[in-house]
Amino acid sequence: MSTLFVAIASMIGFVIAYHTYGRYLAKKLFALRDDEPMPSVVQRDDIDFVPTDRSVVLGHHFTSIAGTGPIVGPALAVFWGWLPALLWVIFGSILVGGVHDLAALVISIRNRGESVGQAAGHLISKRAKLLFLIVLAMALSIVLAVFGLVIANIFKLYPESVLSVWTAMPVAVVIGWFVIRRGNALVVPCLIGLGILYLTVYLGAYRLPLDIADVLPADAVYATPVVVWTGLLLAYAFVASVLPVWLLLQPRDFINSLQLVVALVLLVVGLGVASIGGEADLMSAAPAIATEIPADAPPIFPFLFITIACGACSGFHCMVSSGTTSKQLKVASDAQLVGYGSMLGEGMLAVLVILACCAGVGMGRLERTVTDGQTVITRTTPSDTSSATNGSPAWRSYYRTGLPSPSEEADGAQSAAPQDGGWRKQGLDKKLAAFIDGGANFMSSIGIPLKMGVAIMAVMVACFAATTLDTATRLQRYVLSELSSSAGFSFGANKFVATGFAIAVALLIAIFAGDAPGKGGLILWPLFGATNQLLAGLALMVSVFYLARRSRPIAVLAIPMFMMLLMPAWAMTFDLVNNWWPARDWVLFGFALAVLCLQFWMVVEGIVLWRRQKSVQQS
Repeated sequence: MSTLFVAIASMIGFVIAYHTYGRYLAKKLFALRDDEPMPSVVQRDDIDFVPTDRSVVLGHHFTSIAGTGPIVGPALAVFWGWLPALLWVIFGSILVGGVHDLAALVISIRNRGESVGQAAGHLISKRAKLLFLIVLAMALSIVLAVFGLVIANIFKLYPESVLSVWTAMPVAVVIGWFVIRRGNALVVPCLIGLGILYLTVYLGAYRLPLDIADVLPADAVYATPVVVWTGLLLAYAFVASVLPVWLLLQPRDFINSLQLVVALVLLVVGLGVASIGGEADLMSAAPAIATEIPADAPPIFPFLFITIACGACSGFHCMVSSGTTSKQLKVASDAQLVGYGSMLGEGMLAVLVILACCAGVGMGRLERTVTDGQTVITRTTPSDTSSATNGSPAWRSYYRTGLPSPSEEADGAQSAAPQDGGWRKQGLDKKLAAFIDGGANFMSSIGIPLKMGVAIMAVMVACFAATTLDTATRLQRYVLSELSSSAGFSFGANKFVATGFAIAVALLIAIFAGDAPGKGGLILWPLFGATNQLLAGLALMVSVFYLARRSRPIAVLAIPMFMMLLMPAWAMTFDLVNNWWPARDWVLFGFALAVLCLQFWMVVEGIVLWRRQKSVQQS
């Protein structure tokens, strides 16, 4: 029952927070009004600025911010125990992440749909704007490279997910034209589209798993499944970024949101049945506070707060809020639901990830075998679930990095620390598999076959990541265009040129920057969390200036700002001194040093200008 109790208590907590703290932020602190002029209406161009019903905007925003970040982060952080991860997710979402997302959205809709980076020029200084945009461009380069790699690995590991993810594109185009462009009713076409997507989930699981390795040369260096999928995904991201939002981005994200809601409902119901029936027991499946961690794992403080980023607070969210969502929001008061509510929804997703990776995996590890050309998925029952200190063998099999195996424990031997890039870079596929397999275990409790459950979970993860990928590409186009305009390079502001440059950089990093083709995203993966959280701190700093110029209370934003500036800077400095400098890892060292210098410079800009910040007023 512990698993169900945690899920229900977390959900109730998020609902209460939305109707109390969220209402205070929207109504009192930011004073949102329904009669405010909105950028989507005033600057409507039917390409980027499109006034849209809040249900569609909510679907876009939620699926864009909830990529693989709230999956990989919590799946990795449970190494320190599920309790610290759970507490940071819940309180971080309510007090830090939700505030950050809503503030970025409000600032953007009151500044003609500008990004937070552009708003920094009005609120702080022109140099602060330039510094912020450079940090945004660096962060988005990491996002594009890493998320393209993650989706490609999902397609490689779970070929049953390929058909449904790619089918979503033409289905979205049809719905975008028929519903959003032509103004027809939304419900029936979307339900038909949802039915088509779940039909393709079934076909992918039982009839048409698309394993691209079957048609590629076995000894190819660059024509590997991960490389080919990464190239195709980034090519799709280019097209999606330059098309009008109503044609692909909005309907695709809305259909995906419906698909994801169905998957999450199945996951929650399965969790409840498994918990009541005694199959899933959080307390016995994994430690609340771990006593054994990987030999090379960093300290829980400050690394817990950057390992779990998107599930509690994420700088990437300020880019979505002020980059695409603010250009679609039709009524200012909807910002509470879209901005603050979506963050709480992502927090709930992170809670489910923690439960799936601990209690779900504790139900048994899934094994894939091929019999007569058909993939068969079976579950191995845990042989020992009595140790709440170390967790069951099924749980630990996904988290063996740097830990002794059960047989080594018996012999008193210790396993070696990992050599493949360190604790945070190693085994991203295992972290994803822990969530997918744990979720499939939950679904099996309500009669869904393991094979179908794995397909549903894999499609859900890939869809989350894919929506983030195409949104991030559009955001990078905005950032590069603004940087080019600021530098007087008008040619670079062209949307095709800016998008092409963004894709080219991501492709170079993802495919060619690593020690093997298709592993370049792993090079910068250890920087993703820290850079992401530093970006959140800088966005909160801009938000503090926004409130101060209006003589409104700043503590609600200032306290999270100090936290999100301190923790990632502390973590990045720790890695610089203890890992990257001793290892002569100049790529990580140089990138991290550049980000820290940019952050320090922007903070200094803010401190210098703080005394005269009230001299400039802004509507």
